[in-house]
Amino acid sequence: MTTNEADREAAGAQAAVGLLQECRTALEGVHLPLDLPGAADARIGVARAIEQLDDYILPRYRTLDAPLLAVVGGSTGAGKSTLVNAIVGHPVTRAGAIRPTTRQPILLHHPTEAAWFLSDRILPNLGRITETPATDGHLPGAGGLPEHGTDADTSLVVLEHEAIPAGIALLDAPDIDSVSDANRQLAGQLLSAADLWLFVTTANRYADAVPWKLLADAAARDITVAVILDRVPEGVEEEISSDLRNMLARQGLDAAELFVIPEAELNGKGMLPAAIVTPIRQWLTAIAEDAAERATIARRTLAGAVSRLGERSAGLAFAEQQQHDAGARLSAHVAAAYDAATARIGAATQDGTLLRGEVLARWQDFVGTGEFFRSLESGIGRLRDRIGAFFNGRPQPVEQVEEAIETGLHAVIIDEAAKAAEQTDAFWRADPAARRLLGGADLGSVTSDFGDRVAAEIRDWQVDLMEIIRSEGAGKRFTARMVSFGINGVAVTLMIVVFASTAGLTGLEVGIAGGSAIVGQKLLEAIFGEDAVRRLAKQAREKLDSRVQRLLAEESTRFLDLLTAVPTPAGIAELTSIAQRLDALTDASQGNTP
Repeated sequence: MTTNEADREAAGAQAAVGLLQECRTALEGVHLPLDLPGAADARIGVARAIEQLDDYILPRYRTLDAPLLAVVGGSTGAGKSTLVNAIVGHPVTRAGAIRPTTRQPILLHHPTEAAWFLSDRILPNLGRITETPATDGHLPGAGGLPEHGTDADTSLVVLEHEAIPAGIALLDAPDIDSVSDANRQLAGQLLSAADLWLFVTTANRYADAVPWKLLADAAARDITVAVILDRVPEGVEEEISSDLRNMLARQGLDAAELFVIPEAELNGKGMLPAAIVTPIRQWLTAIAEDAAERATIARRTLAGAVSRLGERSAGLAFAEQQQHDAGARLSAHVAAAYDAATARIGAATQDGTLLRGEVLARWQDFVGTGEFFRSLESGIGRLRDRIGAFFNGRPQPVEQVEEAIETGLHAVIIDEAAKAAEQTDAFWRADPAARRLLGGADLGSVTSDFGDRVAAEIRDWQVDLMEIIRSEGAGKRFTARMVSFGINGVAVTLMIVVFASTAGLTGLEVGIAGGSAIVGQKLLEAIFGEDAVRRLAKQAREKLDSRVQRLLAEESTRFLDLLTAVPTPAGIAELTSIAQRLDALTDASQGNTP
């Protein structure tokens, strides 16, 4: 390789590492809070993708010349540990009849290559236990290896041994079908960190589903695989190996090496005859000694891993889009429920609904025990005469009317907000996607302080009205009338006018509410004039609507806050872009430019 070629390769590797780190950051930001179909698997996929980036993809890109890692994997009782012991030449890993046997992974390397494996270059989340292997049949790790009946440890036993050729390391992994969840997960993690696999199966279990699921994954990643068919009875070697080769070819693994280990008696130390594993040892040695072959294997496996990462990232972007769409649906229902509540409150505060019962009685008391309403029977023309008498008289205290209005308005807002909360909670609980978000929380009623906040907003609205009235009445000829009536009295009258549209009432109620509106309007016109009253009523209505909208919007945030972790379009677009760039990186890697 020329200097320019080396420089280009280094620059390409540096750019690739930058993209992969960008991918890792994006994956860390993936949140799938809604329980949609496939979401649980997607969450696992996020963790697995980050794990493989840390364990294998990033380290391999940074150090293409590092020794290969060959992981020995397979089903429970397939003979993985016995095979590793035979390759080394004496016991270095536990093998026995109790299943599962391999609990703690053991990594064997040549003595000159310790630095590659004692650091956290690969598998950084696994600690390291270093041992000097004995040659007398005693297992290393006395007091360090877990006993049977415990789960896999979160550490590697790292052993150096002259029997392992420089350029390649051997890792004995836990069983892929272990009864222990921790063992199965660790086995999958280690296989994902491998440059090549030594996959061990047996003559009576080679067609099992679990191994083939992993072998299919190996084919998809284009990883180099050697399949070791163990414990093959004499006389059926050709038949079984032929069938296995056909199965491998159907999975796209026709290039996989196949080694057949016949049934054989173990010696007193539990060791296979050395000659049986000689072909496997020679194959590993040939790879280790051929730098070009090692580079080819590393590049091919790396390209396959990056390709799979791109596919997984695209799949996660799709899962994020589903989450976003579901979140938008849930958010839209919240908005619809609370918008409807706002509209109902608006209707109730302008169709005369509030001018009933206590409010109407206190208003009539305020304007003169019904005299104004009796005036209506004699015609509107006589009402103007009564207005003058009203200002010259002594109206009843206004506080009772204010209190009645506040109580009535408060009840309407509370009732409609409660309906919106109940409807939204019921809708979300009926939706599997949202049920997990709610958990044990009861959001089917208003918040504990909502009543206090409503009361405060009503009082503030009343203050708004007085400010509007003061502003409108400043410098008017009728200021004296307003003063004699009292600014609170004018504000109450303005509320009556705002509430007294009669669209929702019939019969006698129309007459009462209509009379209330007319009396209130004529009182205000006597102070401000007809045009000003229309303007004042419009401003008062807008102020009330704004406060009600704000109250219900704040109340709805209890639901919307649960959706803050739902993916955003920007995050989805970013992950989609990364997936596309990873595809391009895969193409470059396959063209020998990582």
